Amino acid sequence: MFTLAITRRPGKNFAQGITTSKLGVPDYPLMLKQHTAYVETLRNLGLEVTVLDALDNFPDAYFVEDTAIVTPELAIITNPGAPARRGEEISIKSCLKQYRKIIHIQPPGTLEGGDVLMIGKTIFIGLSERTNQDGAAQLGHILESQGYIWTNIFLPEGLHLKSSVNYVGKDTVLITEKFFPLPVFQKYNKIVIEKEEDYATNTLLVNDHLITPKGFPSTRMKLSALGFPVIELEISEAQKMDGGLTCMSLRF
Repeated sequence: MFTLAITRRPGKNFAQGITTSKLGVPDYPLMLKQHTAYVETLRNLGLEVTVLDALDNFPDAYFVEDTAIVTPELAIITNPGAPARRGEEISIKSCLKQYRKIIHIQPPGTLEGGDVLMIGKTIFIGLSERTNQDGAAQLGHILESQGYIWTNIFLPEGLHLKSSVNYVGKDTVLITEKFFPLPVFQKYNKIVIEKEEDYATNTLLVNDHLITPKGFPSTRMKLSALGFPVIELEISEAQKMDGGLTCMSLRF
């Protein structure tokens, strides 16, 4: 069960962040409204939520998940693969050091938290444009010393691993059609998401509740079969910036 979460308020220049989306110009007041609803949802699920101030020089900094990997034993500060995002991790370290021992990913290794999927003591690390083999190996060896097992996954598509596969409880992963054939997920039950609802694969399991993007009815119906309460949140503005529900918090 999670008890704590760290989030960051989006800055006024958040629309200047990195994106490949063609969904239109993001709206700042609406982004703030949606982010506030996200934070309140975490609080309603029993988490104490820290909301950090915006970082004006880093428009993507509210995607805090990319800056650290937090386990019960450690906090691993990443080295973001996007050069424009390097520096975000400094503020996260200042916050996390009160909760965990800190270890850093060292260059030339790069790693972003969106590429790291933890299912119990098993760690899947996506090799992407943002996470390289050196960074993945550093993380793997750090966690191996704490009793974890890890494996790398070359991403067939997508920005981050968790854009395409997430754990939703009960030995089940929510997964896109493109990722479905990957043998590393063979032992898990799978809920396969249709191509037109791929974005909803970024669903977040928090304290026996599933938080999923609003507007994806087929995915919503499939998630209901797991028996967990399902909470739909409107996150259209984060979607315009290639972000999702997992990106906007560190939960531990």
